[in-house]
Amino acid sequence: MKTTKYYFTYILFFLLACSSLPSISQTVQEPKDLSKDWYKPYPPFRIVGNLYYVGTYDLACYLIVTENGNILINTGLASSAQIISANIKTLGFKLSDTKILLTTQAHYDHVGAMANIKKTTGAKMWANEREAKVMKDGGSSDYALGNGVATYVPITPDKLLKNGDIITLGTTKLTLLAHPGHTKGSSSYLFETKDDKRTYKVLIANIPTIVTGKQFAEVSGYPEIAKDYAETLKAMKNLKFDIWVASHASQFNLHEKHKTGAPYNPTVFIDRKGYDETLAEIEQEILQKTAKQ
Repeated sequence: MKTTKYYFTYILFFLLACSSLPSISQTVQEPKDLSKDWYKPYPPFRIVGNLYYVGTYDLACYLIVTENGNILINTGLASSAQIISANIKTLGFKLSDTKILLTTQAHYDHVGAMANIKKTTGAKMWANEREAKVMKDGGSSDYALGNGVATYVPITPDKLLKNGDIITLGTTKLTLLAHPGHTKGSSSYLFETKDDKRTYKVLIANIPTIVTGKQFAEVSGYPEIAKDYAETLKAMKNLKFDIWVASHASQFNLHEKHKTGAPYNPTVFIDRKGYDETLAEIEQEILQKTAKQ
């Protein structure tokens, strides 16, 4: 009965939020035949402290709530705007309270709704300085996925960041970690949050998966790609944290760790072993891409 009631409430909030959000502009060519899990809604929940999951079934979007407004990390596809708005409302917060927008990577599946939400909320977009160009042209110049046509509405960042910069809102302080490779400006974020039991160090990780089908030596649009991947992998191996999540729910096994409607339990996301195993798999793929160099 509790689960049924939970879903009914969630769907009601979802429909109400959708009706109040502006429609998505259809001026770009988002790729077709994408994973259904990218579009599918997923009930929002509190991960730990002031960190909440507000994304789709697989495209992870995170809301960090502070006393001075909120931070939204990633926005999924263009159509995800309605889902994010509904999820934030379900949690009892307001999309309009968003003050800072961030992303882990400038691909259409993570910034597809960014321009829409930026315009709707008036929030400032802060981005890794190496993502600025590709964001301004809507992804058309991306070294792997760019084809000269925008795959998302172009975004002009309000503030450019570099590795180690601190993003502060209220008493929350996030450190941007530049983890290039997947995109030139891929970023992770590290911060501390607390609940009534303890303080946790949280890593929102951009796992450095490989996008290009070419050997790294053949990627003319990104000559430093092999170097960037190697440095990112080394840096990520040495990070210390209590809890980690990622750009995709599937990358950190969200659906195995968290069951819909389950009570608040941040300890399920304490998983150093899973993190290390994920990086080990990526390392093998990187070695294959550099074998001929």
